[in-house]
Amino acid sequence: MTTTLAIANQKGGVAKTTTVASVGAALVELGHSVLLVDLDAQSCLTFSLGIDPEDLEVSVHHVLTQGVDPAEVIITTDDGVDLMPATIELARAEAELLTRTGREQVLRSMIEALEDDGAAYDWILLDCPPSLGVMTVAALTAADGVLIPLQCETLSHRGVGQLLDTVHDVRRFTNRSLEVWGVLPTLYDGRTQHARTVLETISETYELEVVEPPIPKTIRFAEAPAAGRSILATSRSSKGAQAYREATAALVARAERPRTRRGKAGRAS
Repeated sequence: MTTTLAIANQKGGVAKTTTVASVGAALVELGHSVLLVDLDAQSCLTFSLGIDPEDLEVSVHHVLTQGVDPAEVIITTDDGVDLMPATIELARAEAELLTRTGREQVLRSMIEALEDDGAAYDWILLDCPPSLGVMTVAALTAADGVLIPLQCETLSHRGVGQLLDTVHDVRRFTNRSLEVWGVLPTLYDGRTQHARTVLETISETYELEVVEPPIPKTIRFAEAPAAGRSILATSRSSKGAQAYREATAALVARAERPRTRRGKAGRAS
């Protein structure tokens, strides 16, 4: 059974794309087949995996708005994950989809089309844009769960309540089985009291599970995209790579829980 996980946070700079690339690579190390879907017009995930969007003739935009066969768009990367890349054209998709009936279902339909073609993956990770627009709602509608990367700073908490409100609405109207898998603390600096305090209060603030361990702040993450690989390839033994391996193992264990018809989404206090 495919597990589809949306990685979402409308605040930028929380290591969302890094999380998608790193968790994807860690899943491959564990023997899983993985598809990453870049849903951000800035194409950060696509760039990070060594693909130049300007060299692409087709992308996820053409699948979602023009009915192109998704199998024609997928690229195999050096990290062993498959990628459905994005280009700047995706910026138009939001406006194009706004007037369409069933726009919330476009990603779910795309995943079903892949399954019908026999392209079954163990995991599909959806890299959501930093907004709560049509694309993020479509990702939540297609997903089994949502993971929220959260920077260990006080200001990064702002907006999480809005995301949880959106999750609540999606569960009411388009995806009853969507579950919040929890918060993944990122950019964590254990040397500061502030970061430690934020980490300690995340769980009680949002009544959400905290996926552990926290992902440390390290320059190794900035170096990886320049090589077109994840940190698991460019700095295999680093603390950051090991943290993502352990967090991914926790996500795999989470996926093995029985799926409920209606999950319990956390709410902001």
